[in-house]
Order: sequence, then C-alpha cells, then structure tokens
Amino acid sequence: MEFEGNFLNAFLLTLGAGLATGVGAVIAFFADRRSPWLLSFGLGFSAGVMIYVSFMEILPQSLESISQSTEGFTANLIRLAAFAGGLLFTAVIDRLVPDTVNPHEIRTEHDIDILHKKNADKNDINEKLVLKNDPNLARAGIFTAFAIALHNFPEGFATFTAALSDPVLGVTIAAAIALHNIPEGIAISVPIFYATGKRIKAFMYALLSGLAEPVGALIGWLILRQFMNDMTFGIVFAGVAGIMIYISIDELLPAARKYGKEHVAISGVIAGMIIMAVGLDIMDNFF
Repeated sequence: MEFEGNFLNAFLLTLGAGLATGVGAVIAFFADRRSPWLLSFGLGFSAGVMIYVSFMEILPQSLESISQSTEGFTANLIRLAAFAGGLLFTAVIDRLVPDTVNPHEIRTEHDIDILHKKNADKNDINEKLVLKNDPNLARAGIFTAFAIALHNFPEGFATFTAALSDPVLGVTIAAAIALHNIPEGIAISVPIFYATGKRIKAFMYALLSGLAEPVGALIGWLILRQFMNDMTFGIVFAGVAGIMIYISIDELLPAARKYGKEHVAISGVIAGMIIMAVGLDIMDNFF
C-alpha cells in the first residue's frame, strides 16, 4: 500500500482537527449563554456527523481493508472485535477521568451560573471550585492531562492513518473529529474561564488538549509504521468507529438534550447526517 506521499497532508488534517478545540474555546468566550439552543444544535449536528460517518463510511471501509487479508465470517468477526475494542477503550478512558475535570462532562447552564454569579451561595461556590483549593490538585491535573491525552491519541492516529490510506476518508474523519472537538473545547474552557477569569489560560488548556491528536498520530506512526498493511488499517478504522459511536451516544447526544429541547438536538442530528451524506457523495464523485 502506498502512503508515503500522503504523509504531510495526513498530518495537516490531523493537526487541523486537533486545533478545533481552540475554536471551541473562542466560541465559548463570545457566545450568548442565554441562548443555548445553538450549542444544543451544534452538539446534535456533531453527533449526527459522527454516527453517519461511522456506519456508512468507516465500517464498510474497515471490512474492505480486512477482506484483503481474510474473507467471510473471519473478516466480519475481526471488524466486530475492533469496533467493540474502540467502544471499550473509550469507556475505560472516560471512566478514569473524574467528572469534575472531564472535558466530556458538559457543564449545564446552572453549573456555569454558580461559578459566574457574584452573589452565589459560598457553599455552592466552594463545591464547584473544590479542586482549586485541593492540595492534590497538581497530582489530579497530571492524571487528568494524561487521561485526556490517551483519549485524543487514538483519534489523532485514526485520522492520520485514514488519510494515509484514503485521502477522501481522511478528510471525512478529520471533519467529524473537528466537529466533536469544538464542543470539547467549549467544555474545557468554560469552567476554567469562569473559575479564573483568564481567557488566555482557558484557551491554552483547550488548545493543548487538542494538540494531543497530532502528537498521538506521530507516536502511533513511529511505533506501528512497520506493521502498516491492509489488516492494520481495517482494524484501526473499526476501532475509531467504536470511539466515535461511544462519544456520540454517551457524550454528545445527552449534552445536546441538556442544553436545549429534544427537537433542537434531533434537528441537529438529522442536519449533520444529511450534510455529511451530501458531502461524501460530492467527494466520491469529484475526487
């Protein structure tokens, strides 16, 4: 399989997807918190894109790649195992990160207001800012950073390997990951901004968490480069489909409903699926 010539393009796609967390942070600073419907729609849109891409593009591509080495029931079994592995891996990482510092635990409007209101009850403020005065904060911060990096590494590696194997598929996955990273950037930056009042600090935390993706791409490439073949690509594709489905169902959809009414969230899901379907059809016909 030829992929050396696509190295730079694959890395740039991965970098762009990672930098989307910074975009989310900027949006959080200027968005009107009194109108959360846009965030609800955006979260639903992101989930729709990721679900559609996973089932309609990534999993079929996974089976096609695996079938180059083995066929029939065995190929389907390998794909299923890799898909389940992606689900399980993401569930474990999500479990390891404490809810209070987990960027995937989207804060509600009530949570943000408690941090923001000047006249809020002191007990509520202390409860929300407990980590700020915790002597073990440094240890918790290091652990959390490590856990978030573990979560972002496979996303970056998956985007990178997909772009190496199939540039069109790489663009598709990069777009889906970027859309997911925007609300992730919002989730990281909002509590930090309201706890510290420092936009730059909140922005940098969000940006650095996203940069774990291109780093993960390079590390994964250096480690697994000699093993890259159709079977490896197929397993990686199925694994990332599992990761994206878990993120959509466990994180994005519940957060979308939390921020707005059900019809806003489902409208975003439908719009995401339709736009991605049209986009994939255009790319398949013209690229």
